[in-house]
Amino acid sequence: ILTRELESCGIRLNKRPPNVYFKLKKTGGVSVTFMVSLTKVDEKLVHRILHEYKIHHCELLIREDISVDDLIDVIEGNRRYVKCLYVYNKVDVCSIEEVDAIARKEMSIPISCYQKLNLDGLLKRLWEEMALVRVYTKKVGKKPDFEEPVVLTPDRGGIDVGRLCDTVHRDMRKELKYALVWGRSSKHNPQRCGVAHELADEDVVQLVKKKNVITGELRGRFKQTSSAPLRISDREKKAKLKT
Repeated sequence: ILTRELESCGIRLNKRPPNVYFKLKKTGGVSVTFMVSLTKVDEKLVHRILHEYKIHHCELLIREDISVDDLIDVIEGNRRYVKCLYVYNKVDVCSIEEVDAIARKEMSIPISCYQKLNLDGLLKRLWEEMALVRVYTKKVGKKPDFEEPVVLTPDRGGIDVGRLCDTVHRDMRKELKYALVWGRSSKHNPQRCGVAHELADEDVVQLVKKKNVITGELRGRFKQTSSAPLRISDREKKAKLKT
């Protein structure tokens, strides 16, 4: 019942967005391109659905075999695709056959809070499904901080060095010169990386900033640089003194 209610609200559980490119245009008519053979819809049905939504100028590129519901989701553009893990409690009152049937279901896990059964397995399954990545930071000349890691996830911003910079400070990305990475994601220890390098779980990262970087917080009321011309020929000549 809850799954059907969420589906009606535009939330798709354990599904990925359709591999379809859709863009509205002001002129040019409807352009539909099929890169694969479709078994659930045809070109006439696609044009009919677009006509129902009063779309007369658009570009549609279909890269996989989709259904009518998938096409409607792409046109609406307000669907959310989230992961869902079904947790079944009180399995201590069920038989072994029933517990085995529950455990074999997709995205399902049986537990018992009263008997404290399979709670460690639930924690491990949650960590795997959320794909959390722990990153430990390291200051120059000091040991890494293994007590408070920075937790990143691919579904919320990514797991690259740039996302780590945004988590540490909002200006860290543009102030970053390079990053030294120790761990599974590096080819050698340490590896000098940029903002596009993807991190792995339990990596150690040292962020190295650029020198002489002037940010909005550090800029005071005194000028950091002179406004005088660099060349002598560009300087304004003063009038001669009257004698």
